[in-house]
Amino acid sequence: MMVPKKKGEKKGFGNRFLDFVEKVGNKLPHPMMLFFILAALVLVFSLILSSLNVAVEHPVDGSKVEVINLLNADGIRDIFTKAVDNFVNFAPLGVVLVAMLGVGVAEKTGLIPAALKKLILGAPHKLVTVVVVLAGILSNVAADAGYVVVIPLGAIVFAAKGRHPIAGLAAAFAGVSGGFSANLVPSMLDPMLAGFTEDAIVGSGLVDEYSVSATANLLFMMVSTFLITIVGTLVTEKIVEPRLGEYKGDYVEKFEPLTERENKGLKYSLIGIGIFVAGLLVMLVPESGILRGEDGAIITAITPFMNSMIPLIALMFLLPALFYGKVAGTIKSNHDVANYMGKSMADMGGYIALAFAASQFVSYFNWSQIGSVISISGANFLQWTGIDAWPIPLILAFILVCAIINIFIGSATAKWGIMAPVFVPMLYLLGTDPEVVQLAYRIGDSTTNIISPLLPYFAFIIAFAQKYDKNLGIGTLVSTMLPYSIAFTISWMILLTIWLLLGIPVGF
Repeated sequence: MMVPKKKGEKKGFGNRFLDFVEKVGNKLPHPMMLFFILAALVLVFSLILSSLNVAVEHPVDGSKVEVINLLNADGIRDIFTKAVDNFVNFAPLGVVLVAMLGVGVAEKTGLIPAALKKLILGAPHKLVTVVVVLAGILSNVAADAGYVVVIPLGAIVFAAKGRHPIAGLAAAFAGVSGGFSANLVPSMLDPMLAGFTEDAIVGSGLVDEYSVSATANLLFMMVSTFLITIVGTLVTEKIVEPRLGEYKGDYVEKFEPLTERENKGLKYSLIGIGIFVAGLLVMLVPESGILRGEDGAIITAITPFMNSMIPLIALMFLLPALFYGKVAGTIKSNHDVANYMGKSMADMGGYIALAFAASQFVSYFNWSQIGSVISISGANFLQWTGIDAWPIPLILAFILVCAIINIFIGSATAKWGIMAPVFVPMLYLLGTDPEVVQLAYRIGDSTTNIISPLLPYFAFIIAFAQKYDKNLGIGTLVSTMLPYSIAFTISWMILLTIWLLLGIPVGF
């Protein structure tokens, strides 16, 4: 995918840096293999560090926390006998698969693509940029739908309005990938990351119990949706589009509007949404509502409502999808619904394999207590430097670290699976809640997606953009997206700083 160098042409620093990023990143193993390699390294280091009697003092009870050797007889027995339990009890696994039963049907029936298409094609001329960026952000509820639906549509709509199609593509790409963590409803990423975060804090031994909900960052991300939409619109119209100038290419896009059945299906899907909302209100509004807690509370970590969040997310997508599919003709019988659910699970095959590898790594890391030793030692060092007195700058620095790592490792879940066991307990010891650490990670993980050549869809974006500009390469695309990346990082860090100073909860 590297852009070839013309004879006699000298590459600038920016292109040389991008070539370096691509070369190094391509040498990294597949995320699943990376977890297996890390699991093996944990076993080796558990032997070495335990033989050196590496230990620290527990900051809560003063007990001795030492590295445990996993390559002795007891450890090897646990590796084999507990492998299945490690996988089955892996927190991010079940919640993601359950949620996908609903989200997958909404995608397979065509509801989500049709809704996104309706949103973009129906946008007024003055609000086209706003709607394209917003649609990109909202599309992450269905994983990769934004890449294959919103980004091409963004270019098409801009071209139809007489504007530069690459600007539309960039605006959509910024929303889909740069605003990947923001949304008005929980996305597939929320339960995935929450599971890793919960495992990290509980597995560290610093707390006996801790629950991280799929809505742990939702409040902040809802506000972020509007922030990223505004910033993305301003960058498009004030920086990117003027820089691109007038489009003089020959390519003319043809797009088909929604069919009558699709439009009718979208209208009927509102019935499904209404049924879902009505049922939810019946279970929540009365003081004796069955999803309320014993004390009548609704939004706390221990209420039935919060503990039912994943199946509720599944139903929120499933019910409107059933109405849409029946009217649009994509559901003809109950067999179609079952097949769509089955295909959704098949699409998750790669994630399930990744989850198996990650579950073994996380379990070994917790058993060995290496994570606890590193976290406590790291927290002690940061306290010694005095930076713990400045928690907000510490969190902002963590965002930048995540943003840099994201350029080289594209998988959000893989990175967090590696980083969470160290940084969640470390920053918790310095007074930062796990939910805030997870939020900081998500910000850093999102902002540099659009400038990472290792993003899985990067080649697709370039290929699509080359329909409008045959000479467009990786350097051109990155230079186009860089203003978004910088603007998103700065604006998100400012918002988080204000949020933390005001003491507002980041989620529910």
